[in-house]
Amino acid sequence: MKKQNRTGRPQGLPSKEQIIEFIQSSDRPAGKREIAKAFGIKGQEKIALKKRLKDMAEEGLIDGKKTAFHKMGGLPKVTVLKVVEIEDGEPVAVPESWDADAPNKPPRLVVKESKKVAALKRGDRFLARTEERGKGWTAHPMKKLPARTEGLMGVVEMDGGGKPWLAPVDKRVRNSSPIGDLGEAKEGELVLAEPMGKSPRAKVKVVEVIGDPLAPKSFSLIAIAKHGIPHIFPPEALEEAQAVAELPLSEDKREDLRDVPIVAIDPADARDHDDAIWAEPDGEGGYKAIVAIADVSFYVRPGGKLDREARKRGNSVYFPDRVVPMLPEILSADVCSLVEHEDRAAMACHIRISPEGKVTKWRFTRAIVRLAANIAYEDAQAIADQKFRSSRAKLRDGSEEPGQRVSTALDTSGELDTVLKNLWGAWKLLFKAREARDPLDLELPERQVRLNDEGVIEEIAVRERLDAHRVVEDFMIAANVAAAKALEEKAAPVVYRVHETPSREKLMAFKEYLASQGKKFAMGQVITPGLFNRMLKDIVDPAEKALIMEAVLRSQTQAYYGPANAGHFGLALGSYAHFTSPIRRYADLLVHRALVDSYKLEQPKPKGNIPDTSGLSDRDRTALNQITDAISQTERRAMEAERDTIDRYVAAWLSGRVGEVFDTRITGVQGFGFFATIENLGGDGLVPVSTLGRDYFRYDEGARELVGENTGKTYAVGDRLKLRLAESNALTGALKFELPDGDGEPIEKRGDRPPPKKKHFKKGKGAPRQKHAQGQRGRPKNIRHQGRGKKR
Repeated sequence: MKKQNRTGRPQGLPSKEQIIEFIQSSDRPAGKREIAKAFGIKGQEKIALKKRLKDMAEEGLIDGKKTAFHKMGGLPKVTVLKVVEIEDGEPVAVPESWDADAPNKPPRLVVKESKKVAALKRGDRFLARTEERGKGWTAHPMKKLPARTEGLMGVVEMDGGGKPWLAPVDKRVRNSSPIGDLGEAKEGELVLAEPMGKSPRAKVKVVEVIGDPLAPKSFSLIAIAKHGIPHIFPPEALEEAQAVAELPLSEDKREDLRDVPIVAIDPADARDHDDAIWAEPDGEGGYKAIVAIADVSFYVRPGGKLDREARKRGNSVYFPDRVVPMLPEILSADVCSLVEHEDRAAMACHIRISPEGKVTKWRFTRAIVRLAANIAYEDAQAIADQKFRSSRAKLRDGSEEPGQRVSTALDTSGELDTVLKNLWGAWKLLFKAREARDPLDLELPERQVRLNDEGVIEEIAVRERLDAHRVVEDFMIAANVAAAKALEEKAAPVVYRVHETPSREKLMAFKEYLASQGKKFAMGQVITPGLFNRMLKDIVDPAEKALIMEAVLRSQTQAYYGPANAGHFGLALGSYAHFTSPIRRYADLLVHRALVDSYKLEQPKPKGNIPDTSGLSDRDRTALNQITDAISQTERRAMEAERDTIDRYVAAWLSGRVGEVFDTRITGVQGFGFFATIENLGGDGLVPVSTLGRDYFRYDEGARELVGENTGKTYAVGDRLKLRLAESNALTGALKFELPDGDGEPIEKRGDRPPPKKKHFKKGKGAPRQKHAQGQRGRPKNIRHQGRGKKR
């Protein structure tokens, strides 16, 4: 019998089965040294062990390096993982690298919480200890790692020697990467790639060919791929969507509102209609109103495959040429969408608006609605501007102006006029209460890209802000407030839309900036939105107002979703929840489920393999913190993707106008230059400091301006000036401007510049000009709580 070592294992060369058993059971990485020690291998037997391990690797039994083997198709004990999605509030990760010849697909690991590592979000890389339990894998994070995937989308280019390079489409990535594995890609094609090594200068491997980067509708595909936005529904989610779409719309436990002339007012190009409104005088100086919202919770039930996919997406993403919906099209654009003439399931918010414009009563029901009309904002406004009387002639003869979508469902007796007149009447009261609240009132122009049927840009303009937008917005705000307060009354879980008061650090920075402009800001006062409004109202000069407005925006925190209420500073509201867009926001769907539970609105159990409940699941309740964190992240991801795509469209639109001079406004200043945007169009572009002439410019961080030491010339946020468009790159969305006169010629030699005169700056206030010409643009954080023309 063989002797045994201290581990109880027999000495001598172990069998292949014994080696695999040891690798799987070891609580630390198992390399050749660890295997030899465990089995008491010494001397010449180490050579035999090395050969056995090599044979096992060639046979596909084990994988890895000699310092850490693991079972083929398994995972090393310690390895690098990447979060691919947030499922039920928990990160799910896969190995960053996986052998393509492995017999099975890369495992998906549930990531456990770690006090050593901050909360992980989609796309994060981290070092982890892995553990296999039963049929599943678990990851225990050890250390978060820096991102390595940035800039790995690009265009294939060939150098003079015929070697392929990846030219990045991300404007923040300046250098091209050598391509080690071109695959099927050809020169000029847009591709996705991944690193082939750990070095920052490692070659990359093409993993997916996307196609022509400048073809119509390519810009949204770039954003989808770059930001990792899920855009293909798995078959099981589509199957469930088809099944729930066929659920009968029972009248049991539903209020019948089909005779109420409810109307939906939306963008002319809207494909999903999740809200509709109605109002009528209550005879006491106020109004009774209904805000009808698509009853998505009836169709998307917790725990189902459809629900998991919706949670992973978090929200719909809107591009000029396409929508990446949160729900399959059969639901988002058909069964759930509130359209005229059709019976639809709705969650109805009944509210009473007092003569002072306050919402004093509310109740929620499940209902059946049949919309009287779907109306475009422009059409509703046109009717309102003509005192609700001119629409009937157009309806009578059937003629419509281009883009007009006024319904013919309402007859010529003036019913449409009455409906809209009542809506405007109720809105005037809501607006009165809004003025009394004095929410943050900032001009946030929204760029709109209009494409023709081929996807070619027809026009880029700032979306006009109409009273019709404000009518819908204020009705939605009223319903959102009612939802939050109703759930609070019932002591139910609430997914709040939170916008916190600016932090002391941000306010200190705001104070310092105002001081640089000769203005005062007292830190001891109560900070309210009205404080900022009054400050802006007193400024007459447009350039100065724009400058201070930028500073106000920078002082704001970013809105997010959470189960703990901290109020909504921007709207000057104590309780606020998103309830009005469940077709395109998962947060709203959770609020609907909570209302179903609180008001006992559960419907009869559906037939088939569809989850029983349409209220909150146990998982919804216990993991609400993780879920709201995840959907806050998906919201930011969508905002970045939408913004990047608009930038690319603007750059494409301007690519034929290089050399023209535009009226611009400075939006950000850094030591290496300043960013400016074309007025009434958008598109931020860099003016490198090296192109500002022979003067030596220093960056005053407190004032956010560049100051010429000899000339005293300044470039500050908010300044308006004429600039010539020097470059416009549609692939990256990057623009570059230059001064239109001779003083803007680049400096060829640094020695030509006058030496810096440090006495002009106090210690800590200045920074030397930097040579690089790229950096993070100084954009304000977006605090809008709604998009697509409805800022709710």
